[in-house]
Amino acid sequence: MATSSSSNAATFPAVSGAAGAEPVIAPPTGTPPSELLTRDLIVGSGPAARAESTVTVNYVGLSWSDGAIFDSSWKRGTPAEFSLTQVISGWAQGLTGAQVGTRREIIIPPALGYGEAGQGAIKPNETLVFVVDILGVK
Repeated sequence: MATSSSSNAATFPAVSGAAGAEPVIAPPTGTPPSELLTRDLIVGSGPAARAESTVTVNYVGLSWSDGAIFDSSWKRGTPAEFSLTQVISGWAQGLTGAQVGTRREIIIPPALGYGEAGQGAIKPNETLVFVVDILGVK
């Protein structure tokens, strides 16, 4: 699996905000990593997501290149539910193993995101940064 955990916190944009509240992500700096990176900001103790799980999450996503938020379930006011078999590879790989109660930061390179095509507000070849709270797994 391409997922790796990094001990180099300098790679990850800083995140603030209390558990359960919308996180604030500092704008990324420097060259984006070329591999999928994850780090747990809060470690949960509930059931862990598997590759075929459906997860209920709150999340915020931003673009590495300009730090602009392109999506936030918190802004919509309702958690999102996704099957990990129906999302971009970076989400599936980055959330597999996360336990309910976890807040995970994920950096997704373009090849595991939307690639050369981009999507909506996401530019082509964009590195994505997500902070995801795992609320449920089934």
